[in-house]
Amino acid sequence: MNQDLSILHLVLNASVVVQLVMLLLVVISVSSWAAIFRKLFALKRVNALNEGFEREFWSGTTLKELFEVATKKTVGSGPMERIFASGMREYLKLRERRVTDTGTLMDGARRAMRASFQREMDVVEINLSFLASVGSVSPYVGLFGTVWGIMHAFTGLASLQQVTLATVAPGIAEALVATAIGLFAAIPAVVAYNNFARDIDRIAIRLETFIEEFSNILQRSTSVSVQPAPDR
Repeated sequence: MNQDLSILHLVLNASVVVQLVMLLLVVISVSSWAAIFRKLFALKRVNALNEGFEREFWSGTTLKELFEVATKKTVGSGPMERIFASGMREYLKLRERRVTDTGTLMDGARRAMRASFQREMDVVEINLSFLASVGSVSPYVGLFGTVWGIMHAFTGLASLQQVTLATVAPGIAEALVATAIGLFAAIPAVVAYNNFARDIDRIAIRLETFIEEFSNILQRSTSVSVQPAPDR
């Protein structure tokens, strides 16, 4: 007697618990892929905005002009530009209060940029923990469905006097589908998480480098000028 062991047939004939596990894993997988594509496009946009501002920053435009442009933008500014605006804003506030000590000026600007940097990184890392959770938990959820399915299959075999491979195989195959779906959800999430984590580390290093370079420019300007908006 030939038995239909297609994936669809196995899913439809699995126990209710195993079917619920499969449904949960499918929902997780779809959500994971949606998060992957959102993060992919978001990181590309962040890199493009940072590169654009960095080119403008080193093009010879004065800090005053860059700051005026940055403060007028309500949308379309990148993390690097917002960090620059935070540091420059704090620097100008201190200069308006007639603070002339270089150390005080630089500490204030650096603190403002560090706070802005942390906020930007929190935004960039959105959905990253979700992908890590999917990659680590999905195989175990699938394994739970497999174990439950095997238990259900062997419980059904207990009432049979003669057990053959043909009677055992369908139940075990149904149970193993849950593990397969769990791995299908986990593997892309793990790969995407590793790639995104590497890209985010690069973004963080780039922003930290910019903070140091901008701080050096402010420090040099402070030592030679008392104008509220220093030029390089």
